[in-house]
Amino acid sequence: MPRVSVIIPTYNRAETLSRAIDSALEQTVDDLEVVVVDDGSADETQSVLAGYDDSRVRPIVHATNRGANVARNTGIEYARGEYIAFLDSDDTWHPEKLERQLEALADRSDAWVGTYCDSTFELSGPAGPIQSFVASVLARGDTEPTREGDEELIGEILADNVQPGAGSTLLVRASVARRAGGFDETLDRFQDPEFCLRILEHGKLAYVDEPLVRREPTGHPPADLIRNASEQYLSTYEDEVERFESAGYEIRSTHELILAKRYLAEGRLPRGVWHLRTAAVSPRHVPGLCWALGTGVGRRPLSVVATIGLVVLSMLFGQWAIKHRLTDSSEH
Repeated sequence: MPRVSVIIPTYNRAETLSRAIDSALEQTVDDLEVVVVDDGSADETQSVLAGYDDSRVRPIVHATNRGANVARNTGIEYARGEYIAFLDSDDTWHPEKLERQLEALADRSDAWVGTYCDSTFELSGPAGPIQSFVASVLARGDTEPTREGDEELIGEILADNVQPGAGSTLLVRASVARRAGGFDETLDRFQDPEFCLRILEHGKLAYVDEPLVRREPTGHPPADLIRNASEQYLSTYEDEVERFESAGYEIRSTHELILAKRYLAEGRLPRGVWHLRTAAVSPRHVPGLCWALGTGVGRRPLSVVATIGLVVLSMLFGQWAIKHRLTDSSEH
């Protein structure tokens, strides 16, 4: 039996699939299997899989496309390893990713059931450097969050302060992944943090502070879909949201910021501004909001975008100035 089962769900990603599989097979931990769940692909995915003459690669095929969460759960069902690690088919791993994660768990008690690691984005093209800068700014929080544990991680995950991207960074005991019930197949967004929250019901998660995953930026689902998923996600954890917001975590307002950026990026500016009214905004969020606003330029007349953009930025800096005046007053 392999020690680690790597689960790769894929749908019409023949161009990137072999890169993901190769990064799993090239791990310094060789006691593994790679379970590739082809979720009804209509491209050359089957040809890519047929090209692997390696007993560690185990293809599983869905006759029709059923969604990434269903594909991951199929992988969990067929996995034979002690641990399960997830890898999206357009991402790749550092060769020592699994080794570092297993080492992080080696000297801990049985209460520690899994671990996640940091990741970097592969940003190419003329806008790549700018996007990388924006991403680096957004990655720096106002305060350093708690990144390990169980109960102490819940508020951080709900507030999006910690993002354990289960789709490519998580290593977890297979028995725990099954007891947790796998991924929520009804969620079109926030499925990764939601799965991790259920993992935390069964034990603690450790953190490897190294960028051991290289991620490809993928497209966003429609803002309306994200809004519905956010409402479903937060309502599922309503009691926890209330408890941690009472402790000072900004959860609902953080989700309002996520929605504001998506609506602004779609060019649906009034809707974006509406969500921005109650969003948790700090100066470090301004670059991301400006980027979202700029993306919306091509979708609406420039004059409208420019006008509302000035209003948005005025609101942001007005909030920031008021906050700092209050802080200065309290200090005096």
